[in-house]
Amino acid sequence: MRKSMLILGTLAISLTSALPAPSAFAGDRPTGEQQLAKLLDGRVPGKPVSCISFSDQQDMKVIDKTAIVFGFGQVLYVNRPTNPGDLDSDKILVTKSSTGELCSVDIVTLRDRTDRMPSGFISLGQFVPYTRVPKGN
Repeated sequence: MRKSMLILGTLAISLTSALPAPSAFAGDRPTGEQQLAKLLDGRVPGKPVSCISFSDQQDMKVIDKTAIVFGFGQVLYVNRPTNPGDLDSDKILVTKSSTGELCSVDIVTLRDRTDRMPSGFISLGQFVPYTRVPKGN
């Protein structure tokens, strides 16, 4: 029994010493601004627009507490809501439109992903198009 306790104790010490300090994990996750900068790397901003069509919304990425990025390929539209602190990738964004567009005046309702209960809203800002810079320029 004493031998097995000694082995378990040695194993526990070796496992904990192999793990990095908790502070090492804290710096691994990039901030929302860093995530957005990486996503927009190689792109230049264009003139902001008030609305984007639903076809431009086929791909959407929520960057926690920062922005919503719409689109894929050549052009990405970045929307920085007036209350970005409420943005959370664990929330479902619900929009209603009768025009086929999403506009800066629209209110987006947030719902909890687990129980689908309303959990707030965000007010959209302008949509800034970011276009990929052709390579070689």
